[in-house]
Amino acid sequence: MKDLILFLAKSLVEHPDAVQVTETEGPESIIIELNVAPEDMGKVIGKQGRIAKAIRSVVKAATAKDSKPVFLEIQQ
Repeated sequence: MKDLILFLAKSLVEHPDAVQVTETEGPESIIIELNVAPEDMGKVIGKQGRIAKAIRSVVKAATAKDSKPVFLEIQQ
């Protein structure tokens, strides 16, 4: 899952070297944090959050069979 989000984010931004993805597994859920350069935040979030929603939909579809829910947090 980490590789999928890394690929999607690097495809969207102008500074792919600044993209970092960390995965934290808790007892009830998995939290994935996506860090991008400040000037690339708008490209990852998109107008009215459409791109962020699309990335979250892909994550949800890819982890549908997993027992734990996966949440994506986009940070600077």
